[in-house]
Amino acid sequence: MKVVIVGGVAGGATAAARLRRLDENAEIVLFERSGFISYANCGLPYYIGGVIEDEAELTLQTPERFYERFRVQVKVRHEVTAIDRAAHCVEVRDLDSGKTFREPYDKLLLAPGAKPTRPAMAGTGLEGVFTLRTVEDTLRIRRFVEERKPRSAVLAGGGFIGMELAENLRELGLDVTIVQKPRQLMTPFDADMAALIESEMRAHGVALRLGHTVEGFAPAGDGVQVLLQGEAPLTAGMVVLAIGVTPDSRLAAEAGLELGLRGSIAVNDRMQTSDPDIYAVGDAVQVRHAVTGQPALIALAGPANKQGRIAADNICGGDSRYRGSQGSSVLKVFGLTAACTGLNETAARRAGLDADAVILSPMNHAGYYPGGSVLTMKVVFERGSGRLLGAQIVGRDGVDKRIDVLAAAIHGGMTGPGLTELDLAYAPPYASAKDPVNMAGYLIENLLTGKVRQFRLEDLDALPRDGSVTLLDARTPGEYSCGHAEGFRNLPLDSLREHLGELDPAKPVYVMCQSGLRSYLACRILAQHGFTCYNFAGGYRFYEAVMQERRPGGAVFPCGMDR
Repeated sequence: MKVVIVGGVAGGATAAARLRRLDENAEIVLFERSGFISYANCGLPYYIGGVIEDEAELTLQTPERFYERFRVQVKVRHEVTAIDRAAHCVEVRDLDSGKTFREPYDKLLLAPGAKPTRPAMAGTGLEGVFTLRTVEDTLRIRRFVEERKPRSAVLAGGGFIGMELAENLRELGLDVTIVQKPRQLMTPFDADMAALIESEMRAHGVALRLGHTVEGFAPAGDGVQVLLQGEAPLTAGMVVLAIGVTPDSRLAAEAGLELGLRGSIAVNDRMQTSDPDIYAVGDAVQVRHAVTGQPALIALAGPANKQGRIAADNICGGDSRYRGSQGSSVLKVFGLTAACTGLNETAARRAGLDADAVILSPMNHAGYYPGGSVLTMKVVFERGSGRLLGAQIVGRDGVDKRIDVLAAAIHGGMTGPGLTELDLAYAPPYASAKDPVNMAGYLIENLLTGKVRQFRLEDLDALPRDGSVTLLDARTPGEYSCGHAEGFRNLPLDSLREHLGELDPAKPVYVMCQSGLRSYLACRILAQHGFTCYNFAGGYRFYEAVMQERRPGGAVFPCGMDR
């Protein structure tokens, strides 16, 4: 059996290695258009910033080492230009010599990845305008920064690559501006959680021009002019297009293979295309979203590696199935870590799900152990069933641990209340006896069982301030004096019972505290005295971080007070 693989980064390289492990006698040929294989896309911005110092660290394998270990013929700087399905061969161009040839196959695996989105606008080919996708792109940007020493950079787009590059360029001393049409960074997050990320970016000197449309680029002396719709242009020493990626499906389209979303390659759960002898994996393929079951494009290294392994199994006669992706991801944002999995609340509702969410801000470990910090967590679930749909976490430590637990819970089909039963590791330096994941489960359980009702950030402005409802702030007078939501009266939790007679039980009561814990306790007291009450999700700390762009306090007391 002869297998030809097109693309040698995540999915392609994984498939090649797996094929060899399964079939020692197979002939395996891998073509890669760039000069490198098995490189770490996610590490590219960190080489530009000097965090990764050695260029060689960007590549996990070289063609030579790959052949020595796996006996795979790796041909870099070879571009597959066409597929002849009838003849079972591909046309290949050697980019160094210009020569072309045909390579036969029994099975063909397409792993072309995705290409940076280059909008049809003037000036994208100017010197000083870059994209960042390959090692070659990285080397060009680093060389430009070292030789030309630009003082400023504009990044068109604020996705994962844009965020990582912004941090690294800022650490090099450049003035960095992110410009994009969407009004929030990081669309896998809901706008309220993205606000925490935006606050961290601004605190480190990154200028954000959100809700602005780039129309093109023009030369400007030694730099580049960024043309904005209806606004004065920006001028920078360099520009990086980080608008997103587009599935690189040209080969598949020209070969007549079935296509999916945005021109992606359609595959079944065996990673098989509409041609049974052609498989496809990675950023170029349409997959099934593991939560909704709907078609999706999820360009991440983890899913690509899994798909490569599954395709190799099936090429070798196995029956492995890809269950879909839920888009689990994590990002360093200066001193913060931001992570998400599954659906955000906006996407869940767009998919037709009756979604709700809890918001909490626990400590990353036991409050009495030094060095703790606040996590802000948003866990999305389905009303009625309680099925977990997604989660977002922003904090300084312990974020990756919790998002992975929640990702596993979602994958396993757990409900929110099921989180309360998870037996998670506890020691004061690492966690609390009630882990934040358990706490999220308690909050969801309380909502589903009717022990508490909540109101959200988006409800706050609509609350009447005419006395028809009671608005209470259950924090201490000291906390209240440092800032409070308009119209909320200060009535500390510990003195609430002594003042019940001052409250009208006929009026709904809306309660807020710093984190949501004391206001929940207040709601339980009030409910048992005949009041209809609502707890503010996330607490004043969350309100302040989102609405006033203040970074959450570093540590809290067990009751939710900021230290």
